[in-house]
Amino acid sequence: MLTIKQITDNTEAVIRGLEKKHFKNAKETIEQVLAYNDQRRNAQNQLDKNLAEVNAISKSIGMLMKEGKKEEAEAAKARVAEFKEASKSLQAEMDKAQEDLTNLLYTIPNIPYDEVPEGKVAEDNVVEKTGGMETPLPENALPHWELAKKYDLIDFDLGVKITGAGFPVYKGKGAQLQRALINFFLDEARKAGYTEIMPPTVVNAASGYGTGQLPDKEGQMYHCQLDDLYLIPTAEVPVTNIYRDVILDEKQLPIKNCAYTQCFRREAGSYGKDVRGLNRLHEFSKVEIVRIDKPEHSKESHKEMLAHVEGLLQKLELPYRILRLCGGDMSFTAALCFDFEVYSEAQKRWLEVSSVSNFDTYQANRLKCRYRTAEKKTELCHTLNGSALALPRIVAALLENNQTPEGIRIPKALVPYCGFDLID
Repeated sequence: MLTIKQITDNTEAVIRGLEKKHFKNAKETIEQVLAYNDQRRNAQNQLDKNLAEVNAISKSIGMLMKEGKKEEAEAAKARVAEFKEASKSLQAEMDKAQEDLTNLLYTIPNIPYDEVPEGKVAEDNVVEKTGGMETPLPENALPHWELAKKYDLIDFDLGVKITGAGFPVYKGKGAQLQRALINFFLDEARKAGYTEIMPPTVVNAASGYGTGQLPDKEGQMYHCQLDDLYLIPTAEVPVTNIYRDVILDEKQLPIKNCAYTQCFRREAGSYGKDVRGLNRLHEFSKVEIVRIDKPEHSKESHKEMLAHVEGLLQKLELPYRILRLCGGDMSFTAALCFDFEVYSEAQKRWLEVSSVSNFDTYQANRLKCRYRTAEKKTELCHTLNGSALALPRIVAALLENNQTPEGIRIPKALVPYCGFDLID
């Protein structure tokens, strides 16, 4: 979440940033934050004065008793009792103001960087780069859901029987392709210096608040109510929360972690062509890369992460493009975000396969993730993460773009992982 210092030092800039993200009632919300902060600070100041008075009077009581001034000592004791009673009310007022302030801050999104373009919807995003080659397809090319049925790779109906829509069952070479992609992505991440983590796929509420999924995305997360645990929407949540309430040494940074997990998303409100086949699922596999870094190096880290994801798409021989997201299309927590999309030749549309984001200090402030400088000062870290990669739409594009009359061709980089070069 935003820090009070950010808001008090740069109030107008914060409001402009929130308006760039199309956050409703930005000015009024920030004014309320400042009011709660003033209330908390005033109560704190009065509490400090009361404490000083209590200490001063308490010291005098002993002297008065020694001097035989019993009446004055008793009066002093009464004043101490009055101050202590008043302090209880002030403490309650300060605690309530702090609680109201924190709860309000949780509802305010991150401020976008200056380089984030203006805009409200996906059509306003800026295409930074395109790459890869268009794939000539045979006549009457099939979409991936028909290819999956033809080659018996994925059974969507069986997933509905077992669980419900959006929970496909991978079979045979379809399952092997999934496992091959996971291992390929993890190996590439390790080669790039990322330490592999195998985290839990359920987290507590504190972890959800730490990375910003709560309260913003509460309705999109599966909630295990009996134990008050949440199924993770991405490995970003458990991996980043490793560093919750941790003070790192400057020499440890940047920290580079990767993780493969299943991911779970309710995707409430999704419908139409966007949910056909693998386009949008409730459960899917994903490899995530996460970085914890110093503020002055986080933009360089972001560039390195973008290059890593682009390298994966190049090795998979897929046509892709990189989008710089506009303010209105960015996530709640991101300060700067780039999306990677692959082109589906059979569907004739772009499919998002990765978001690579810099969160600045927004998550770190929630997490209390800090580092100690060489000068022994404690500063908030910057956090970053990206999909490297999410499997469903990668699989969709691989199946569709590599279909031939003989079968589905496997990209060279994946053949050692699959153990076959053709699905037939």
